[in-house]
Formats: sequence, structure tokens, C-alpha cells
Amino acid sequence: MSSLALAARNSSTMLRRNLLHARRYPSLTLNLLLTPIMLLLLFVYVFGDTMSAGMGGGADRSAYIAYLVPGLLLMTIGSTTVGTAVSVSNDMTEGIVARFRTMPIHRGSVLTGHVVGSVLQSLASVVLVGAVAAAIGFRSTDATALEWLAAFGLLALFATALTWIAVGMGLVSPNAEAAGNNALPLIFLPLISSTFVPIDAMPGWFQPIAEYQPFTPAVETLRGLLLGTEIGHNGWLAPAWCLALCALGYFWSRSVFDGGRK
Repeated sequence: MSSLALAARNSSTMLRRNLLHARRYPSLTLNLLLTPIMLLLLFVYVFGDTMSAGMGGGADRSAYIAYLVPGLLLMTIGSTTVGTAVSVSNDMTEGIVARFRTMPIHRGSVLTGHVVGSVLQSLASVVLVGAVAAAIGFRSTDATALEWLAAFGLLALFATALTWIAVGMGLVSPNAEAAGNNALPLIFLPLISSTFVPIDAMPGWFQPIAEYQPFTPAVETLRGLLLGTEIGHNGWLAPAWCLALCALGYFWSRSVFDGGRK
């Protein structure tokens, strides 16, 4: 069997293994998924009218739903990948990876299985949060089929980028608890982006923090694709951030994993 065929076969096996683990132990994924859903309901039904009025749209909750949902979809991806860091750390500390190293399997398949499985879970979570958003009034009637496809592609690319970063965090963490803590910035960064309020409404000293980070360009690009708002330079910044994070996470993870840490 060629090296490529072996890698594909072993990666498929590891993917099935990780999906089975997610099915048997759904509590972590569900707990992380509840965070963006609860924030969605909280900001729409408790703060929606006030936030919309403060942004100059009048007391119109539906307008704020449209503004909020694109950022919450990306936040859902960040929340889901925290579970990936915990899962990778568990594999590294419980000895299963040491067992895999003694078997004639492609070394990279272990990480590939985690990444592909996490991306699939992230996209499934995005669909679920999107369904909740649609149920409470989110609409994107002006988006074309091509814009919907581009939006889905951006979500998939963003999920891949954050997953590789989460894998690296899991590999360098001494235990599952530390992995979960190390991955918390993937949940908190959206809170200081343009997800909830425009950057112009933030204090001047805080605006660069919100602007120069990966979530804000992705949020603005997704918002433009789904709602027709101006995308501008965010259209190339968002994929550039994703590709840079993918490369960083991949080489970091492979370096740690191939170096035999833990």
C-alpha cells in the first residue's frame, strides 16, 4: 500500500474513532454549544431593543438579530474547538497515542482524525445555532447562492484554522483541565470583536484590540455575505488570517507530536 493510501486509510479510521467518542460522550460538546445559544437568546431577548437603539437602528430587535448572528456562528466554532483541545490532551495523557506509535500506522493520521472530526462537529454546531437563530427571526433573503456558498466556505476554513490551533494547545497541555483553560481564548476573543457592537462604538483605546484579531475580519466578511453590508478589506483579511492560523497550528502540532512530547 502506498504512503498516501495508508495515510488516507488510517486517517479515516481515526476519524471514525473520534466521531464515536463524540457520540458516546456528548456532554462536553453540548456544554460548549450552549454558550453561543444562551448568548444569542440573552442578547436578543434581554438586550436586543436597547442594543439596536444604541446602534442607531431604533428599538428594533429583528435588526439586532441580523447583526448578531454572523458573529455568533463564528463563536460557535471557537466553543466547539475547545472540546478538541481536551480530547487531544486526553489521548496524549491516557497512553493511547503511545500505543499508536508502536503500530504500523501513518503518524499524521492521529492528528488528521482529530482535525477532520472537529471540523465536522463545528459545522454541525453552526447549523444547529443557525437553526435556532432562524427560529427566532434571523433572515438572509438577499444573499445569492454564490454568497451562501462563500459563507459556508469561510466557516469551514475558519473551523479548520481554529481546530489546528486547538490541537496544538491540547498537545502542550499536561492534562485535560489545562487544555480546556488554554483554549478559552477561542471563546473569549469573539467577545472583544465586532460580534456584539460595531468597533466604532468602542472606546478609542480598545478599538485596535478589537480590530486587529482574527474574529473581526471574519465576522465582517460573513456579515457582508449574508446581509449585504460592506466587506471592504476584510474580504482578504479573513482568509489570510485563516491560512496563517492553519499553517501555524499545523506546523506547531506536527512539531510537538513528532517530537514525542508527553
